Amino acid sequence: MQGDGEVLFLGGIGEVTVTLGHDGLSFLPLHPELGSSCLSSIGLLPKLENKIKFSDVYAVELLDEGPVCGPWNTRIVVQSKKNSEMHRFAVHVITRSRKHPSQLVPYEYLFGHKDPETCKSWVEHLSACINNEQDRPKNLMVFVHPLCGKGRGCKNWEMVAPLFDRAKVNTKVIITERAGHAYDTLASISDKELKKFDGVVAVGGDGLLNEILNGLLNLRNKTSYPPTPEGFGYFGSTEKCQGYRNDGLNNSTPTSDAVKNVMLRVGSNKSDDHEPLLSTGQSVGLDISSLNPNTESSTGDQVPSVSFPNDWFRLGIIPSGSTDAIVLSTTGERDAVTSALLIIFGRRIALDIAQVVRWKSSPSAEVLPTVCYAASFAGYGFYGEVIRESENYRWMGPARYDFSGTMVFLKHRSYDAKVAFLENENSHSLAASAENVADEVQPLQSRRKRSRKTICLANCSVCKETSTPGQNSEDEIPNSSQTIHDNPKWIWSEGRFLSVGAAVISCRNERAPDGLVAEAHLSDGFLHLLLIRDCPLPLYLWHLTQFTKKGSDPLTFKFVEHHKTQAFTFISSHDESVWNLDGELFQACEVSVQACRGLVNLFASGPEV
Repeated sequence: MQGDGEVLFLGGIGEVTVTLGHDGLSFLPLHPELGSSCLSSIGLLPKLENKIKFSDVYAVELLDEGPVCGPWNTRIVVQSKKNSEMHRFAVHVITRSRKHPSQLVPYEYLFGHKDPETCKSWVEHLSACINNEQDRPKNLMVFVHPLCGKGRGCKNWEMVAPLFDRAKVNTKVIITERAGHAYDTLASISDKELKKFDGVVAVGGDGLLNEILNGLLNLRNKTSYPPTPEGFGYFGSTEKCQGYRNDGLNNSTPTSDAVKNVMLRVGSNKSDDHEPLLSTGQSVGLDISSLNPNTESSTGDQVPSVSFPNDWFRLGIIPSGSTDAIVLSTTGERDAVTSALLIIFGRRIALDIAQVVRWKSSPSAEVLPTVCYAASFAGYGFYGEVIRESENYRWMGPARYDFSGTMVFLKHRSYDAKVAFLENENSHSLAASAENVADEVQPLQSRRKRSRKTICLANCSVCKETSTPGQNSEDEIPNSSQTIHDNPKWIWSEGRFLSVGAAVISCRNERAPDGLVAEAHLSDGFLHLLLIRDCPLPLYLWHLTQFTKKGSDPLTFKFVEHHKTQAFTFISSHDESVWNLDGELFQACEVSVQACRGLVNLFASGPEV
C-alpha cells in the first residue's frame, strides 16, 4: 500500500487521495475549493494538515457503517453540510493547544469508503505502523486514589480510560482501599509478575507516586548509602541500600511493620484529599521470601531480578491531587488528558530521585538506617511542621494546608542544626556565609544579584550533557561514589534555621508558578539545598511571597543559602524533628541525602515552555 494513492472520503473535507509513507500518511483533497478553512479560521476545527505522522497517532479504530460529514462549502451556511452513509475508520491523533503549547488535545480524522474490506485493510496497515513505535506501553498497572482532590481520582480515570482502551493498552486497575495499599502491592509483587508490565501509573497526587516509588525501590535499588563527611558518626558507610532495615535476616530485609512506621501519616484513606501513603496502621504481613529479588519460580527456574535504574520500566502520573508539582514540573500542564496521552505514546524522561537515609529518629534513639525516597522535595522545619500541623485539620480538606501554613508561619520557630554539603566544583553556590548572617555588613533585607537561570525544558541540553545512570544495564550497579569526585570537599553550615529544604526538581505548582527553584533540572544529578536562616518575621513573609510571583527570585535574600550539591548531611538535637518527603511526614534528627541521577524513568517529555 505504501506509495500508492487511494481515494477515500475524509470527514469535513470530502474525497481525498491518501498515500501511505514510511513515517505517516498524506492526503490531497480532490476538491480543495470545498475545504474547511473557514471553520479552522473561526476556531471550530483545528488547522488540518495534509499529513498525519505516525508519531502523532495514538489509535486507529475500525467503526461501524455510518454517516461521514461531507465537505463544508465556504459559500454556504454551516447547517447545510452533507452527510453520507459508508464504512468508516478513525485515525486518532494529537494536536497542541494554541494557548498552552504543553497541552495535548486529541483529534479524530474520520475516513470512509463504500467497501468494508478497504477500510479494514487501512486499519491493519496503520495499526502495524503504529505498533512499530517500540516505546509505547502495552501493559500497565494503574493505582487510582478514589478520594484525592475531592474525589477527582476516580473521575479523572473514568475520563481518560477510554483513551487507553482505544489505544489497546491493557490496564490492571487497582482502587486503593487504605493507606499503604499501593506500597504493599509493589513491595510484595514478584519480579516475574512485575516484568509483565511496562510501568505503573498513579491516578492521584504526588503522595501516591511517592508511595509507588518507595514500593518499587524498596528492594530493587542497589545504590550505596549517601556519602558522609568526617565528623559524622557514619563516615564512610557504603552499604548497598536494598531495603528499609537491617534486621539480621539478611543485609537488607524489610518487614511490613518497619516500612509502615517509617512515615508518620495518621488517619486512613477517608480524607477528601489524603494521599494513601505509608501509615502507622497495623501490618498486613509481607512474605519475606516473595521480596527476595532472586526468588526462584515454582518450576525451580531462577527469575531474573528487576533493579533500578533500567531502561524499560516507567512511572506515570495522571494528576488528581492538591498541588501535582511533579506533573507540572515534568509536563508543563496539570491536565489529565495530556498526561494520559504522554503515557500512551510512551514518552520517556529520566528523573533524579533523592535517597534519604535516616540514621536516628531522635537524639536518644539507637542507630537504625532507614531508607526512603523522594521525587520532588525533602524539607525540614517550616516544611515539616506545616504537614504535621495539617493533620489536626483534616476535616478542612485541601484548605487545611493554607490554614496550617499560616499557623506555623505565625509561630516563627527556628531550629538549631548542622548541615554539611558536598561542594559542587562546576557551579557557584549562591549563599550567605556559613557564619551567622546577622554579623554581615550588609543588612538582611538587601538582596543579591544572580546569574541568568537555565530552565529545564523538553530535550534539555543540561540533562543530556553526560550519560545518566538509567543508561546502564540492569546488571551494572551504580555507586554513589562513581558520580562524586575522588577528593570530595564538605562544607559545614550551622546555626538556627527556619527551614532546611532540598529540591530535586523545580516543584512548580499553581501557587508557585516558577517552583521553589526555577533552575532545578529533572536529571542532572544535583539537589538544590535551601537553608533559610533565622530572620525577622516580615522578612520571612517577604521571602515566601516571592514564590507566588512569576519571574521573581526568592533566593536572593541575605538570610537564604542556596547550594547546588550532590549530597548533604543533616544533624539536629531537636527531639521531634520531622521532615516533609513529597508531602509525607518522616521523623529524623540525623539524615544523609543524595541525588540518584536518572534512577527512574517517567512517562513525560518535559515542559515545552
